[in-house]
Amino acid sequence: MAGDDDLGSLLSGLLGDKAGGSAGGVLTSLLAAFAKSQGGSQGGNSLGGLLETLAKSGLGGQAQSWVGTGSNEQLTPDQVKEALPDDTLQKVAAESGVTPDQAAHDIASALPAAVDKLTPQGEVPRVSLDELVKEQKL
Repeated sequence: MAGDDDLGSLLSGLLGDKAGGSAGGVLTSLLAAFAKSQGGSQGGNSLGGLLETLAKSGLGGQAQSWVGTGSNEQLTPDQVKEALPDDTLQKVAAESGVTPDQAAHDIASALPAAVDKLTPQGEVPRVSLDELVKEQKL
């Protein structure tokens, strides 16, 4: 995805310092993996694909709480490990320079806030993350 650095900047800005150093990189790698699986090198709506994967694994209610305008339900590292394909978690961890356990922890701690910020109107944007980054004027 051509805008990985821009996406990382967007996620870091959305998450602030609270998320720690590796969380933004882990989320960038995770969303990039979903973009590539859906739209090749052009990128797809990776946020929608990720949320769909979480819903299929039984986490749809939690994911919907992040998109909606109410409070955000928490996610645990074990839920992340169960919801994501093992090869995806392994790849995200390797690309981010962390262990799979650390990647699951970072995703669990940062994903609810990131999705909440990326869906301010209470619905998943229908544009690719590249387009979303451009809309955020990064």
